[in-house]
Amino acid sequence: MRSRPDARALLYERIRKSPPKFVQITGVPYTVELEVCDDPEKLDHIWLSLEVPSIGRLRAAINTTSLIAKEMGVDPRIRVGTVVGTWAEKPSTGLVECNGMSYVAIEALCEIAYEPMERDPLSEMLMAKLKSAIRVEIWGDLYARELLGVHQIHCRRASTAVPFDVVGRDGALKLYYAAENRTELVLMKYAGQP
Repeated sequence: MRSRPDARALLYERIRKSPPKFVQITGVPYTVELEVCDDPEKLDHIWLSLEVPSIGRLRAAINTTSLIAKEMGVDPRIRVGTVVGTWAEKPSTGLVECNGMSYVAIEALCEIAYEPMERDPLSEMLMAKLKSAIRVEIWGDLYARELLGVHQIHCRRASTAVPFDVVGRDGALKLYYAAENRTELVLMKYAGQP
């Protein structure tokens, strides 16, 4: 008797064969670590593993510097802005394809100060925040390589180093904390992005 294909294997194959899907993933933080890399100069991500019960474990690859900008001799730092709020109810876990997200729409609602951060302090700050979060929402592009995950968790507008202007597909992180039911929406931009 022929065995049925594994549902996760079918999902991987479907993701690999289709154009990138912009998604919103909500999950429970499981682990957060520095990217595994033989050359410390090439290190540009932290990895967050999330438990999403209906799907399993996913990895979010969060940029902490721009290697392209560094190679071009321009500012490789990421500018970070935060919108603080509160939650009344934890969001349900899951993965949904969404129409997009725009920093412009968020910035129209509130003033956001973006501070440039070097790779190491940004990595340390994000790792500490992610370790204390009880739930995380992520917007970005879905991928399937050795693991199922999401990347492009930053502004996608043209920058000093990357001339491609992707409108309406800005990635972001929203962290939910138990203390005071606090939330933080973390927005990240590269040098030259509006």
